[in-house]
Amino acid sequence: MTPHPRPRGRPVLSAACALVLAACAASDPQAELAVSDLETYWAVDPSAGGTQYLAPVVRFRLQNKAARARSIQATATFRRKGEAAAWSSAWQQVSPRPGSRPLAPGQTMVVTLKPEGEGRYSSTGAAESMFAHKDFKDVTAEVFLRVGSSAWAKFATSDVSRRLGSHRLEAAAP
Repeated sequence: MTPHPRPRGRPVLSAACALVLAACAASDPQAELAVSDLETYWAVDPSAGGTQYLAPVVRFRLQNKAARARSIQATATFRRKGEAAAWSSAWQQVSPRPGSRPLAPGQTMVVTLKPEGEGRYSSTGAAESMFAHKDFKDVTAEVFLRVGSSAWAKFATSDVSRRLGSHRLEAAAP
């Protein structure tokens, strides 16, 4: 009995498959992205018929630490304290300008996440008075990011500060 010769193309095919699998490997948002200067606050949305609206906001600087341009998505989940269910959420495709290319290597930009419509407080009084209302509950924001089609990775959790408007990033914006 003679042994069958080993096919010569197998090592090349194995190497090619390894390269394809490496290129398709899921990205690690924690390794490729950095979040800094996180702040939370309340935004006063446009009033309607004498009713004022307050919406929670989370804002941060996002940096692409990867060696190539990356398609990045950001989401925030807002939960009222004492409640397990999400109160509201916000989502954003991160790009330097609407419809522009993905975030370039080393590029940093400010990301602002605020729910639209749902998850807001309303009152006929002054916006600032809502913080003192008996039904007001403080809110926590959770920030998640993903790169391409990777899984969502949690980057931060923070209580939403009882103040109106941004302070820190406005002054530090380039």
